[in-house]
Formats: sequence, structure tokens, C-alpha cells
Amino acid sequence: MSLNAELKKTVIHPTAIVHPNAKIAEGVEIGPYAIIEENVSIGFGTKVGARVTIEGYTEIGKENQIFTGAVIGSMTQDKKCDGGISYLKIGNSNIIREYVTMNPGTLEGTKTIIGNGNLFMAYAHVAHDCIVGNYNVIANNGTLAGHVIVEDRAIIGGLSGVHQLVRIGSLAIVGGCSKVVQDVPSFMMVDGHPAKAFGVNGVGLERNDVSSEERMILKKAFKIIFRSGLALKSAISKLEEDFPASPALTTLIEFLQKSERGICR
Repeated sequence: MSLNAELKKTVIHPTAIVHPNAKIAEGVEIGPYAIIEENVSIGFGTKVGARVTIEGYTEIGKENQIFTGAVIGSMTQDKKCDGGISYLKIGNSNIIREYVTMNPGTLEGTKTIIGNGNLFMAYAHVAHDCIVGNYNVIANNGTLAGHVIVEDRAIIGGLSGVHQLVRIGSLAIVGGCSKVVQDVPSFMMVDGHPAKAFGVNGVGLERNDVSSEERMILKKAFKIIFRSGLALKSAISKLEEDFPASPALTTLIEFLQKSERGICR
């Protein structure tokens, strides 16, 4: 047998329970005592660890790693659940560590959506109707309540709780043990109980090839938004009128303009 053929082989441990109607692609590995229910689909190369349970209408993409004891796709904990069919969709190349839990949407036809390349550390929770973008890190026991949106390349520290309907912008950082009850703007760092902004994620910006000029603009914008005492609408107007245009600043302003819960400041 060729190496390529061997790599495409599906391996299901004899103690695993896999419904015959589940869609299991080539190259999937399913570990001991895992349970895969009827309406689940799992893409090429995904590894499902021991005692993992995958339930409901759950679609999992390619080359994900799901570690021991994770429970994926179990019915939402939201009391408004109407008993209708809802969905959980997970992209490619995510790492889902031990005992992570992820729920589908609450109401008929709704979805929880996970993008690509995310790391969910042990015991993290993603509740109903969340949208998690790409290349985010949610550390141990990080918890997303319902309808939370996490954009791209954000970091949520361990033991942090994110309130329902909160948005967390791209390249934002939430410090460990934080209580996040309002939106976290793109590129900002927040911490505390409740979380408040304390600076710009300069290291993350540099690692993602944001120019030094744009980083400097964002640091000045931080002072206008969080230290000037201006109301948010006035701060946005000042950024638009007084600052040179840049892609990062445009992203930040658009995030602020869309905020419905207000921002951590």
C-alpha cells in the first residue's frame, strides 16, 4: 500500500459508537468510546479523541483535532430552545482540547459557526449562536455566552467570561479572569472585572505585519477613545477628521460604529 493510500485510511476504534448514517470522510480517526450521532459529518483527516461525543446537526471540516472528552453539538442550554433543528458548523484545522463544549443555535434553523485555525483550550465553552472567526485562541475555561462574535486572531484569556451579544474585534486581547460585558474593539487589550481597556496590542499588530506607522496611529487613537473623556460618537468624529486614513484605523472606526452594547472603557 502506498503512503498516500495509508494516509487516507479511516480508523475507527472498535469501542467507538458511530451511527451508520453519519458521514465520515477518508482519513478520519475516531478514538476509544467516542460517540458520533446520526446527523454528524466529519471531514478528511480530522482526529476525534477518546470519549468525545459529537451530537446534533454538526458539520466538522478537514484536519481538526478534537481531544479527550469534548462534547460537540449538544443541545443549547438556552431556555428559549424551541426544539427545532439547529446547527453547529466547524471549519478546518481547529484544535479543540479536552472537555471543550460547543452548542448549536437555539431556534429552528439557527447556527453556531466556527471558522478555521482556532485553538480552544481545555474546558472552553462556545454557547448557542456564536460566530468565531479564524485563528483565535480561547484559553482554558474561557466562556462565550450566546450570540457572541469573535472576529479573527483574538486572544481570550483563561477563566474569562464573555457576556451574551458581545463582540470581540480582530487582534484584540482579553486578559485572564476578565468579565467582559461590552464590546472589545479591534486591536485593543482589556482586562478586569468588568474589563476595561488599557492599551493597544502592539505585539500582535507587529506579528501580523501592521506597519509601524499604523501602530502609531492606533496608539494615538487609543488615547482619543479611552483617555480623552469624549463621548464615543465625538471620539469617532475626531478620528475621522483629524487622523490620516489607514486600513487599521478604518477597521477600528467601523467596529466602533457598529457597537450596540458600548465598548469596554
